[in-house]
Amino acid sequence: MSIVVSALQSALSSAGFSQRALADGTGISQSTLNRILSGERVAKLPEIILMADALGCTVRQLTGTALSHRVQCAARCSDGASMEAMRQRLLHFMELDAYLDDQAI
Repeated sequence: MSIVVSALQSALSSAGFSQRALADGTGISQSTLNRILSGERVAKLPEIILMADALGCTVRQLTGTALSHRVQCAARCSDGASMEAMRQRLLHFMELDAYLDDQAI
């Protein structure tokens, strides 16, 4: 079983999502998700991004290269956003930056 499949199954369980709920939240067909989760098909990066967003985790957490253990956040907001929500959005931007840097973009 690949790291992505294992991380996806764990994230699904932690989020309390069914495959149908994840399909509805991402626009990825349930049959495609089933093939990804069974290891029959490799998830493409755009699919991983959609799944990470729907499951409330980061791409790097799903791919086994998480930055989250190195990030500390301190923020103040006036719109009622939670610290965890702001932290997750920040991690998404940091991971995108790291990905683009890795691709020399």
